[in-house]
Amino acid sequence: MPTGLTQDAGWEIGVSKTLPLPVSTVWDFIAGPEGVALWLGKGVQLPTEKGESYETGDGIAGEVRSYRPGDRVRLTYGTTTLQVAVSSPGDGRTVLRFHQEHLADAEERERQRAHWKAVMGKVTDALGVA
Repeated sequence: MPTGLTQDAGWEIGVSKTLPLPVSTVWDFIAGPEGVALWLGKGVQLPTEKGESYETGDGIAGEVRSYRPGDRVRLTYGTTTLQVAVSSPGDGRTVLRFHQEHLADAEERERQRAHWKAVMGKVTDALGVA
Protein backbone atom coordinates (compact mmCIF):
# COMPACT_ATOMS: atom_id res chain seq x y z
CA MET A 1 0.00 0.00 0.00
CA PRO A 2 1.46 3.44 -0.92
CA THR A 3 2.54 5.85 1.83
CA GLY A 4 -0.45 7.82 3.09
CA LEU A 5 -3.07 5.35 1.89
CA THR A 6 -4.97 3.53 4.62
CA GLN A 7 -7.62 0.88 4.46
CA ASP A 8 -10.06 2.77 6.70
CA ALA A 9 -9.51 6.47 5.99
CA GLY A 10 -8.27 6.44 2.41
CA TRP A 11 -5.52 8.95 1.66
CA GLU A 12 -4.41 10.91 4.70
CA ILE A 13 -1.74 13.33 5.84
CA GLY A 14 -0.47 14.31 9.24
CA VAL A 15 1.82 17.15 10.20
CA SER A 16 3.05 17.54 13.77
CA LYS A 17 5.55 19.59 15.71
CA THR A 18 6.74 19.57 19.30
CA LEU A 19 6.63 23.06 20.76
CA PRO A 20 8.43 24.30 23.90
CA LEU A 21 5.17 25.59 25.38
CA PRO A 22 2.54 24.20 27.77
CA VAL A 23 -0.55 22.51 26.29
CA SER A 24 -2.85 25.23 27.62
CA THR A 25 -0.89 27.96 25.81
CA VAL A 26 -0.93 26.10 22.48
CA TRP A 27 -4.61 25.12 22.82
CA ASP A 28 -5.73 28.63 23.77
CA PHE A 29 -3.97 29.96 20.68
CA ILE A 30 -5.04 27.27 18.20
CA ALA A 31 -8.69 27.36 19.36
CA GLY A 32 -8.75 31.17 19.64
CA PRO A 33 -9.53 33.67 16.87
CA GLU A 34 -5.89 34.31 15.85
CA GLY A 35 -5.02 30.61 15.65
CA VAL A 36 -8.27 29.60 13.94
CA ALA A 37 -7.60 32.28 11.30
CA LEU A 38 -4.33 30.51 10.48
CA TRP A 39 -5.66 26.96 10.08
CA LEU A 40 -9.35 27.35 9.24
CA GLY A 41 -9.43 30.81 7.69
CA LYS A 42 -9.80 34.47 8.55
CA GLY A 43 -13.15 35.44 10.00
CA VAL A 44 -14.18 31.84 10.75
CA GLN A 45 -15.59 31.26 14.21
CA LEU A 46 -14.65 27.77 15.40
CA PRO A 47 -17.83 25.95 16.40
CA THR A 48 -17.56 24.00 19.66
CA GLU A 49 -20.75 21.94 19.65
CA LYS A 50 -21.08 18.64 17.82
CA GLY A 51 -23.07 19.15 14.60
CA GLU A 52 -22.46 22.92 14.46
CA SER A 53 -21.48 24.07 10.98
CA TYR A 54 -19.03 26.62 9.61
CA GLU A 55 -17.91 27.95 6.24
CA THR A 56 -14.53 29.36 5.31
CA GLY A 57 -13.91 32.42 3.16
CA ASP A 58 -12.83 29.99 0.42
CA GLY A 59 -16.26 28.35 0.48
CA ILE A 60 -15.20 25.18 2.31
CA ALA A 61 -18.06 24.07 4.53
CA GLY A 62 -18.11 21.55 7.32
CA GLU A 63 -19.35 20.69 10.75
CA VAL A 64 -17.89 19.75 14.10
CA ARG A 65 -17.71 16.01 14.85
CA SER A 66 -16.16 16.43 18.29
CA TYR A 67 -14.67 19.19 20.40
CA ARG A 68 -12.70 18.42 23.53
CA PRO A 69 -11.28 21.62 25.06
CA GLY A 70 -7.56 21.43 25.71
CA ASP A 71 -7.29 18.24 23.63
CA ARG A 72 -8.70 18.17 20.09
CA VAL A 73 -11.27 19.31 17.59
CA ARG A 74 -12.44 17.04 14.80
CA LEU A 75 -14.50 18.40 11.94
CA THR A 76 -15.51 17.75 8.39
CA TYR A 77 -13.60 19.96 5.98
CA GLY A 78 -15.32 19.77 2.63
CA THR A 79 -15.25 16.08 1.68
CA THR A 80 -12.41 15.33 4.12
CA THR A 81 -12.10 15.05 7.89
CA LEU A 82 -9.67 17.28 9.76
CA GLN A 83 -8.42 16.89 13.31
CA VAL A 84 -6.35 19.42 15.22
CA ALA A 85 -4.95 18.02 18.46
CA VAL A 86 -2.57 18.93 21.25
CA SER A 87 -0.87 16.55 23.65
CA SER A 88 1.97 16.66 26.12
CA PRO A 89 5.01 14.39 25.87
CA GLY A 90 6.10 15.81 29.24
CA ASP A 91 8.71 18.45 30.14
CA GLY A 92 6.12 21.24 29.70
CA ARG A 93 6.18 20.76 25.92
CA THR A 94 3.26 20.27 23.53
CA VAL A 95 2.84 18.24 20.36
CA LEU A 96 0.54 20.04 17.91
CA ARG A 97 -0.93 17.83 15.19
CA PHE A 98 -2.93 18.51 12.05
CA HIS A 99 -4.37 15.32 10.59
CA GLN A 100 -6.56 15.16 7.47
CA GLU A 101 -8.13 11.99 6.08
CA HIS A 102 -10.41 10.90 3.25
CA LEU A 103 -8.32 12.81 0.71
CA ALA A 104 -9.09 12.12 -2.97
CA ASP A 105 -5.71 10.80 -4.11
CA ALA A 106 -1.92 11.01 -3.77
CA GLU A 107 -1.88 14.42 -5.50
CA GLU A 108 -4.32 15.93 -3.03
CA ARG A 109 -2.29 14.37 -0.22
CA GLU A 110 0.85 16.15 -1.42
CA ARG A 111 -1.00 19.46 -1.83
CA GLN A 112 -2.38 19.15 1.70
CA ARG A 113 1.01 18.15 3.11
CA ALA A 114 2.46 21.41 1.74
CA HIS A 115 -0.57 23.33 3.03
CA TRP A 116 -0.38 21.97 6.60
CA LYS A 117 3.40 22.41 6.76
CA ALA A 118 2.90 26.06 5.78
CA VAL A 119 0.13 26.44 8.39
CA MET A 120 2.42 24.91 11.04
CA GLY A 121 5.10 27.43 10.09
CA LYS A 122 2.65 30.31 10.53
CA VAL A 123 1.48 28.94 13.88
CA THR A 124 5.01 28.52 15.23
CA ASP A 125 5.92 32.03 14.01
CA ALA A 126 2.83 33.49 15.72
CA LEU A 127 3.70 31.64 18.94
CA GLY A 128 7.29 32.89 18.72
CA VAL A 129 8.91 29.45 18.54
CA ALA A 130 11.12 27.90 15.87
